Amino acid sequence: MIVTSALRHAAAGSAAMLLVLSAPVAAAAPPPVRAAAPALGPGSVTEPTPPARRFVDPARLDRTGTQVEPLAGAPAVPSLSALSWVVADAGTGEVLAARAAHRKLPPASTLKTLFALTALPHHEASEQHTVADEELTGIGEGSSLVGVKEGYTYRVSDLWNGVFLSSGNDAVHVLAAMSGGWESMARQMQEKARSLGARDTHVVSPDGYDAPGQVSSAYDLAVFGRAGVQDPEFTRYCSTAYADFPAGSWSYGIANTNRLLTGADGVGRYPGLIGVKNGYTSNAGNTLVSAARRGDRTLVVSVMNPQSGGGLAVYEEARSLLDWGFEAAGKVRPVGSLLPPKSPDSPSGERSEARAVAVRGGAGAPAAALGASADRPGTAAEAADRGPSVALPLSLVGSAFAAALALWAWRRRATHG
Repeated sequence: MIVTSALRHAAAGSAAMLLVLSAPVAAAAPPPVRAAAPALGPGSVTEPTPPARRFVDPARLDRTGTQVEPLAGAPAVPSLSALSWVVADAGTGEVLAARAAHRKLPPASTLKTLFALTALPHHEASEQHTVADEELTGIGEGSSLVGVKEGYTYRVSDLWNGVFLSSGNDAVHVLAAMSGGWESMARQMQEKARSLGARDTHVVSPDGYDAPGQVSSAYDLAVFGRAGVQDPEFTRYCSTAYADFPAGSWSYGIANTNRLLTGADGVGRYPGLIGVKNGYTSNAGNTLVSAARRGDRTLVVSVMNPQSGGGLAVYEEARSLLDWGFEAAGKVRPVGSLLPPKSPDSPSGERSEARAVAVRGGAGAPAAALGASADRPGTAAEAADRGPSVALPLSLVGSAFAAALALWAWRRRATHG
């Protein structure tokens, strides 16, 4: 009787406890709604929103002749003598107009834009380097030089001023030697070009000196110019008009050979010019990549080998394209894009955006981007959202039966003791 009574009371109490604990909690708050990321105030750091892509026929730029799609009120495209040219919006990458954009031609020193994009990350600007004799071997006859000397010590920033302002092939040779060597640099530049979507360029001589098989295109040069103006260090060098170049215990002044930047030789300075790079060889003729900013809009143009007007015509033809591009804002449809093709494993950019949020670590970051997510199955947050677990009441039932049996055993000993 004692056992039966004890067990009956324990079972009744446990059943009641099970019903109470396993029932839904009516007053429980619903799962918390995670707030969106707070608005970023002035000075906040975030990733830029990538420009929306508009469909354009990628084969359009393979056609010969001038490619443009004017809307109502669009200005007429200037008539130029260059064998090929491109004018594009540096922000969106949209090509506004072009002629023979993918025609493969010798680039001359405009190829130094690709060299800079490739080699700039290798060394800090303040790093110092003493030039060895072998680093100055192999410089092409008639090359433009800034005056780098064996045994002299230079800051990396001095060498880059020599590249951008004086178009110094001697400075290119030294920086290439510091970054893996001449042939290695050519391979690195080739890989960099492909990563940017520039597929017309074949690098043989990193300084742009004429070499068999070395070619680029107006399209590729515009791609390099656009990438350059998005890099503050590149922009600082390419927009510098004048600098001092060290020569041991003294220094001498050097001037940028880009006449649109300096206004030299009777070429008027272009308002808002950021610079970039000019070039010339007897095989390539005159070539130029220029970028300019007006208001909140930046344009990049590339011009290859004008056929008339003399050696300074490349600047005036670039000026005409910049003027036209700013005037044509919103009045033409794009005929191409400087953006690289979409990666097949990231068709709409979500993967790169998730990576950006993960780096920021900000509020509202998508769960998939973060290493440990509050919404990942099996975490405490998800367990709380699912409500009370059945495991707890069952364990209490077991404990109640054990207590009843212990009570029965104690009473029996007390009765028969």
